[in-house]
Amino acid sequence: MEIKIYYQDTDCGGVVYYANYLTYFERARTEWMESKGLSIKNLSEEGTLFVISHAEADYKSPARYGETIIIDVEPGGEPGIRTDLKYIIKEKISGRLLATGKTTMVCVDKNMRPKKMPPEIKEKMCAGETFV
Repeated sequence: MEIKIYYQDTDCGGVVYYANYLTYFERARTEWMESKGLSIKNLSEEGTLFVISHAEADYKSPARYGETIIIDVEPGGEPGIRTDLKYIIKEKISGRLLATGKTTMVCVDKNMRPKKMPPEIKEKMCAGETFV
């Protein structure tokens, strides 16, 4: 997924404000799920939601106003009630590594109680993925 860095994303020095990386992770996660045929809106209406229980980011190099970043998402293991996703953010033109991160999402019901991920969702999340 690509994101162009706008002035609103940056601090007064033109560097992306650190908390915005979590927003970028969220956008990339949503796009990744959509690419797997999983509509977060539809899943929510059907009673399956995902909440983030943990997030971390490691900053390697600053992203700056006017740059375009590319975010890659990959699962950190086979999905279950908890699923880890890993993120790699690079600057598009140079390929410079900007940040890496990880989120842990938990499958919950409408009452926010953890629930076993439905097999059809797990199957779609695993499609095309290799787990070590």
